[in-house]
Amino acid sequence: MAPKVLFVDDEDHLRNAAEQTFDLAGIDFESFAEAEPVLDKISQCFDGVIVSDIRMRGMDGLALMRRVLDIDPTLPIILITGHGDIDLAVTCIKDGAYDFIEKPFDPSRLVASVRRALDARRLTLENRDLRRQFGSSDVVEAALVGRSRPTTRLHDQIRAIAATDADVLIVGQTGSGKEIAARALHRISERAEEKFVRINCAALPEATMETELFGHEAGAFPGATRARMGKLEHARGGILCLDEIDSMPQHLQAKLLDVLHNRTVTRQGSHHAIELDIRVIALAKSDLEAAVEKGRFRADLYYRLNVITIRIPSLDERRDDIPRLFPVLVAEAGARYKVTPPDIPGDLLAALAVRNWPGNVRELRNAAERFALGLQTTPEREKSADETLAALMDAHEKALISAAISAHDGRIKDVYESLGIGRKTLYNKMQKHGLSREGFSFDD
Repeated sequence: MAPKVLFVDDEDHLRNAAEQTFDLAGIDFESFAEAEPVLDKISQCFDGVIVSDIRMRGMDGLALMRRVLDIDPTLPIILITGHGDIDLAVTCIKDGAYDFIEKPFDPSRLVASVRRALDARRLTLENRDLRRQFGSSDVVEAALVGRSRPTTRLHDQIRAIAATDADVLIVGQTGSGKEIAARALHRISERAEEKFVRINCAALPEATMETELFGHEAGAFPGATRARMGKLEHARGGILCLDEIDSMPQHLQAKLLDVLHNRTVTRQGSHHAIELDIRVIALAKSDLEAAVEKGRFRADLYYRLNVITIRIPSLDERRDDIPRLFPVLVAEAGARYKVTPPDIPGDLLAALAVRNWPGNVRELRNAAERFALGLQTTPEREKSADETLAALMDAHEKALISAAISAHDGRIKDVYESLGIGRKTLYNKMQKHGLSREGFSFDD
């Protein structure tokens, strides 16, 4: 069995002190005077943590951290630092270190940090085991709840492209779940154990966006006192998610195109190209093809990203999912606010399913939170000018049936009895409204 803690320091007295500390705490321990031998112990299955000094002969703690995180970005690394290295250690935390401890370290502080890191590692490995047990289908369906035709088509698309390593463009209205789809794709891809690095192009000031993406060397511009790794470089081995890419300035679009084409990145102020092994998922809320026609988005970048495109359906396009989705969102809200939500009446589910949702899933989530907190009232449905009474009645009937199916987990007898109709009538109405039995687990 691999030791729980690998301790790296080139000073004998610190290794001896650490050994006594871990022995007293009952923690498995192995010490190293150099960093290189530690790499032979590391794999994605390693069930421990690393504690390393920063300043050492040969490979230092920073180089060791980078090498370890290339193997497994989730493996906790605790850095030991001298007083003068505090700023450097803080930067390392941003780059992936789990914690840092200042010399001379307090034994109780070291043990407490290691125990937290071991707990985090245990949870990571357990989650990986669960993911392997339940499979990719459950991951996608749990992230994007629903069995309507648009949603099942979306599930199929994500599963189909997850095994590839192609860059992806995900388009959809605000609040429709673009980032959720991107994270689901990441979780079932070959890069599931690697980083998922998200950057919101609309939230960053244009002046700092280039540094955030590409990084810079010390002295690259006034105020750049030390080198900084950009998000592209930080995402090596994993996935870079560029949210609201339609907000990216055009001069940075050109640089991003070069990165995607050559799979290298050059920091500001440097002439050295860094090899990149990344997959890019770009999210856009607007029609990029229209933006290209209007000159607001580079055509060559659009066509580079448009090899694989996923369109997220709006909530109005998948109203059949609402009776299933709303209870999930209510349960999540109850757990988040530590409250027990009230029971959800069927007429509320029906009312939610027939109203319009311009804010998409995000708006529905807000309604679920209000309901979980006891603040929800039955929403009024916006009526379009061209809707007839017959259309309104059909929409309401379809919503009632969908709600009953969801409430009774697809048990056919319970469904038609709760609606006060016969089995054949239920089947006819389901056929009329396009509610396929394949979407539900009916127990006849």
